[in-house]
Amino acid sequence: MGAHILVVDDEPDITALVAYHLARAGYRVSTASSGPEALSAALELRPDLVVLDLMLPEISGYEVLKELRRRNESRDVGVILLTAKREEADRIRGLELGADDYLVKPFSPQELVLRVGAVLRRLAGPPLTQGSVLTAGPLTIDRAAHRVEVAGREIALTTIEYKLLVTLAERRGRVQSRPQLLETVWEANPAIRTRTVDMHIRRLRAKLGPAAGLIETVRGFGYRFRVTGPSGAERSP
Repeated sequence: MGAHILVVDDEPDITALVAYHLARAGYRVSTASSGPEALSAALELRPDLVVLDLMLPEISGYEVLKELRRRNESRDVGVILLTAKREEADRIRGLELGADDYLVKPFSPQELVLRVGAVLRRLAGPPLTQGSVLTAGPLTIDRAAHRVEVAGREIALTTIEYKLLVTLAERRGRVQSRPQLLETVWEANPAIRTRTVDMHIRRLRAKLGPAAGLIETVRGFGYRFRVTGPSGAERSP
């Protein structure tokens, strides 16, 4: 059975168009037409991905996105923003809040379907060895449990932030360029710019607190996860 997609838009014609093409592509589709309805449906139905309009009645799409990322039960859901807002500042704000992708109206339904598939593949990620744990200083990444702790305290990360951290940690000691990170974490989506990597690194460092220094900036090139000696080695419990 296909992945479950929640389509949120207050324009019935847009909702019907998106739902039709997603259903044709084999996805199960639910719909909502307001901010409160979107939150209720997302928490009750637990979709794999939400296609979210920004200009919604009662609660904006930005607020819906913030709430989805705040709650443990929905923080890992995929989110593609679909909106008439064209300004770069709007796109950046959406990505900073944790959106996985951003598509501007008018749009190609076929392109939207392709982007949905790309985000779902990113969220699925490669299989990880059960019990595989990475440690570095105060940081512990339990890849089997999809859990990150700093000094014993669990840190809530979005899916993109988590994949970014794991990618850097797994390639520790090796400089990763922004294009390399885009290719691995974002699958080089043409709508994503290298500036997006910098924004997500800033957000990730802020959440990591005392472990933020493990992510080093290599000026003019990209980022590197600092090698910390024996404690930075991979281990299995």
